[in-house]
Amino acid sequence: MSKDSERLDRLKAIVSAMPQKPGSYQYYDESGTVIYVGKAKNLKSRVSSYFHKEVDRFKTKVLVSKIHNITYTVVNTEEDALLLENSLIKQYNPKYNILLKDGKTYPSIVITKEYFPRIFSTRIINKKFGQYFGPYSHLGTMYALLDLIKKLYHPRTCRLLLTEKSVMEGKHQTCLDYHIKNCKAPCVGKQSYEDYMENIRQAREILKGNTRQVQKLIHEEMLKAASELRFEDAEELKRKYMVLDGFVAKSEVVSNTINDVDVFTITDDEQNAFLNYMHVTNGSINQSRTYEIKKKLGETKEEILELSILQIREEMGSTSKEIILEELPETQHEGITYTIPQRGDKRTLLELSALNCKQYRFDRLKQAEKLNPEQRITRILKELQTALGMEKLPYTIECFDNSNISGEDAVAGCVVFKGAKPSKKDYRKYNIKTVEGPDDYASMKEVVRRRYSRMIEENTPLPDLIITDGGKGQMEVVRQVVEDELGINIPIAGLAKDDRHRTNELLFGFPPLTIGLKTTSEAFKMLTRLQDEVHRYAITFHRDKRSKRALHSEIDDIPGIGPKTKEQLLKSFKSLKRIKEATEAELAAVIGASKAKNLHAFFHVKQ
Repeated sequence: MSKDSERLDRLKAIVSAMPQKPGSYQYYDESGTVIYVGKAKNLKSRVSSYFHKEVDRFKTKVLVSKIHNITYTVVNTEEDALLLENSLIKQYNPKYNILLKDGKTYPSIVITKEYFPRIFSTRIINKKFGQYFGPYSHLGTMYALLDLIKKLYHPRTCRLLLTEKSVMEGKHQTCLDYHIKNCKAPCVGKQSYEDYMENIRQAREILKGNTRQVQKLIHEEMLKAASELRFEDAEELKRKYMVLDGFVAKSEVVSNTINDVDVFTITDDEQNAFLNYMHVTNGSINQSRTYEIKKKLGETKEEILELSILQIREEMGSTSKEIILEELPETQHEGITYTIPQRGDKRTLLELSALNCKQYRFDRLKQAEKLNPEQRITRILKELQTALGMEKLPYTIECFDNSNISGEDAVAGCVVFKGAKPSKKDYRKYNIKTVEGPDDYASMKEVVRRRYSRMIEENTPLPDLIITDGGKGQMEVVRQVVEDELGINIPIAGLAKDDRHRTNELLFGFPPLTIGLKTTSEAFKMLTRLQDEVHRYAITFHRDKRSKRALHSEIDDIPGIGPKTKEQLLKSFKSLKRIKEATEAELAAVIGASKAKNLHAFFHVKQ
């Protein structure tokens, strides 16, 4: 018997002896290190599921291959198991458990522990230095708070080492901030220590989110000052009250009756989950953070959320008795109300949290795509491949368009996209040779036949997908040439437009069916760009051909007038009309007397 078989038999023996009770289990590697901690309603059932033959998740198989020992702890309830699991994960930091990662580079606001504390933003966290609030993922919110505190309390901004002794001995001087009324100069005793610290206390409450309580306190002090006929003090307090009122009006996103609640939302993909946490006090959001959670064993959103609620509340120091979320967790804790709002202010909060969650996920995706542009291209093409049900990724896409006026100067263009981007060196222009009159279907047949016949002859790689600038009719004529005449198999799709000439529908298959691809999706936008590009390309070619024909009929038949002379004339006179209207002397100044005489006589006699 192999060593691996012996290992598995020994582990299965441990599992068979496990109780069918709630608890926490721990997996150890060969060196005795804890590599995974889990919790279960039924220990025996949960742990035995890892050793079933039908387990098909690769990551779970990898974990099982590393396990050399199992221990477990029985508890009374599943809630206790969750608490124990959380505690053990923090203690052992196991390799295969999910890890919460937040934006460590986000700035925080600190109130220093100096004699006269300062308040400012920082990215360096040292709790011996002061009390920290944040971090703030939205910098606008942080700067709005700092600006509010500055307007209300004018905390000092200097870095002087102020002590009670240095202030008493007059070792400092007032600075510019005092003279422009941004500081009350506590350094020289113009503001008392007690008054300064009261301002710091109120600023601390604002940073905690207790803005309305500070506003209420200021209002009471204002009324008291007015009743005692201290009108200057009352006026200053009124100014503070109005500043604070303006800030609350902008920052309060829900009713101020919502007090001390936590909000959680989560979204995920195959590799990661993104969880947003918000804390609301007196109608204002005073804490908000989004975590990126890397999945280790394909955990579900529900499993991640259940574990993360405990970790995040503990980390943020939350004691809220109400949690707002989208679905009830499997394990609920005594003394906490779980709310799933359907409407009203609490629903608004939940939607705001979800929006932050999705935005963070979007930002992370964009960051990854900047580092690896091929990742975005692959995602867009994979989206199109899935929508059309194609076996191969449509890396090379070709699109055709015709252009003519009543059949005259009929041309067509072929535009090529490789990797969702224009490949202009592969663009091709075609003069329609075999079709007379305005027959778009016959013109399309000719161009497609010429294009792919030549590619077959030259053994050039064929495209992965053909897009027609039109609906079912254009798709059918392309199919007749590609499949029936040339006997090649290239998927064909069509882009149809609405009455306002806007691309609104993707067709695929025979008979063609509308594909359920959102018009706002990146894949559809890429196809729209392709269609616009081929239309521009064909129109430009047609316009150039028409212009050349018009110029040829008027100038190129005149003896002695060659391409260079024509170029000189157009450069000087800008248009054929002005050339016709020019005098012989004006023409001579540009192309010489002899040519000018012939040109002037030609137009003059013609008229």
